[in-house]
Amino acid sequence: MENEFISKVEDNATVRAWSEKLQIEKGDSLIEGYTSELQNFTRIIVTQNELQELKDIWTSWDEGTKQLFYQSYEIDLVPTLKEYAALLRSPKAQVRKIYAKLTNSQTFAKRLVNILGMSESWVTARIQQKGDSKCVPWENLKDLILTHPDEKKRIEIFALSIYGLVIFPRALRHVDEAVTNLFDHLGKGVTPVPAILAETFRSLSMCRKAGEGRFIGWAQLLMVWFHGHFWKVDKMVPDEILYRCGDYNWVPLLGIWGATGYTPLLTLRHYKSRQFIPTTHGLAQCELPYKGDHYRKKVRELSNAWRQMHWIKRLTVVTNCPVRVGIIKQNFEKKSSEFGKKIEQLEEEKMHLKLEVDIQKSEEEKLQKRKGKVEEDLESLKTDYKKLRLSIRTAGLGKTSEQWRQEEAQARSEALERSLSESKNEKDELRAKVAELERSLCLYRNRNSVTELKASLSKLEVMQGKIEELETTLQNCEMRIEILEANEEQWKNQLHHSQDQVRNRDYIMGEAVTQIREVADYLQSMAVQADVLSVKYELESDRG
Repeated sequence: MENEFISKVEDNATVRAWSEKLQIEKGDSLIEGYTSELQNFTRIIVTQNELQELKDIWTSWDEGTKQLFYQSYEIDLVPTLKEYAALLRSPKAQVRKIYAKLTNSQTFAKRLVNILGMSESWVTARIQQKGDSKCVPWENLKDLILTHPDEKKRIEIFALSIYGLVIFPRALRHVDEAVTNLFDHLGKGVTPVPAILAETFRSLSMCRKAGEGRFIGWAQLLMVWFHGHFWKVDKMVPDEILYRCGDYNWVPLLGIWGATGYTPLLTLRHYKSRQFIPTTHGLAQCELPYKGDHYRKKVRELSNAWRQMHWIKRLTVVTNCPVRVGIIKQNFEKKSSEFGKKIEQLEEEKMHLKLEVDIQKSEEEKLQKRKGKVEEDLESLKTDYKKLRLSIRTAGLGKTSEQWRQEEAQARSEALERSLSESKNEKDELRAKVAELERSLCLYRNRNSVTELKASLSKLEVMQGKIEELETTLQNCEMRIEILEANEEQWKNQLHHSQDQVRNRDYIMGEAVTQIREVADYLQSMAVQADVLSVKYELESDRG
């Protein structure tokens, strides 16, 4: 279980509650009663290694040599600087990839022999002592890059020089012993990102505490600036963020000269995530220089903490509210258009039904008129028939032509009766159809679609109200941003004004000191003259 690697992903809300509770209970990492005192000035030495010689060597190489360098060291050098875009935005690194200075299996001279491909006597003759550490001069490395017969060794020495002169520049124009130890581990799959972060933070901290010193992280901070201003690539932002290791409430960073602690919860907005109060308890006690006899135990403890890595899910903050409002408006307009088309379709169907009812009514009226005419014809035929029957009875004649005409009239009467019966049946059918259409129209008017449409329209009105609230909130946010920007400009002007006052006071004090010195010189000369006059007076008195 001791060597088991554990990687746990935790919910954003859970980590937020844990962090705020711990910060309230234990407070920050400062001692009770401590008062922070900022130095009036921090004198940082900005002298750095001259890199023109490295540029000239790179320019002199052909494409084949450059391609071989990319194949060998692109994985090590490029992500090293790229990770500074969001401070420790590295993938879920395995514990074997974290650099830890535990034991030195080889001496400085042995490592240089393996890296440079030279004899031990040649290497030993060129090792120098700078302060409390050993190093090798850049001049000797440059000569090897230009003259070494093995192309791969030339490339390896060039990469070592980049690490020693650009990324970890301790003594000017020298590569430190600790750099060779890290460089020797790169071929074993070790990532240099935590080590570079550790030394950058340690250098800043030491310069701040001492009020002076030479900062060694210029290249890293320049790359941070480039990432912050030019490389706005959302897909580079991870969904899970490492926020603590092992039993620590922060992430231990193991460098090449010392170790420090860092809490990524301080910079959640760098990940475009919601920022909350981070826990900082214990950070002030996590500084560890690699000195003395007992630091290795602490380094081993910090290294083992990387076996238990805790990640937090990124909670994305909406940074483009106008886009979301536009999307909601588009959805609202789309649904409104669909409902409008549906209403128009229903109105059209309603109009068609009314037209059909009107047509059926007109046909019914025509049938009524036709029925009335047929009934009139029937009555007239019945009257004619009765008259014929009466005339036949009174005449007493047999079947004459008149009788045939009567029979014909009777046949016509029967045909008319049948037609009348058919008309009545057709009229009944039409009445039934009209009644059915009227029932359909009533049902249609009372359909639940009207209620559904009213409910949909009410929902649309609610959505419109929410959109207006979002727009109001957006305007309030924009006003707050404008106020903050105005205040920021005012603070900047006050800062510039204060700096000008300090400069003026320094100038006045300098002038005053100069004048005081001139007065002092004048008084001293007057004192000398007084002594001379006193001596002359004494001589004159003696003569008198």
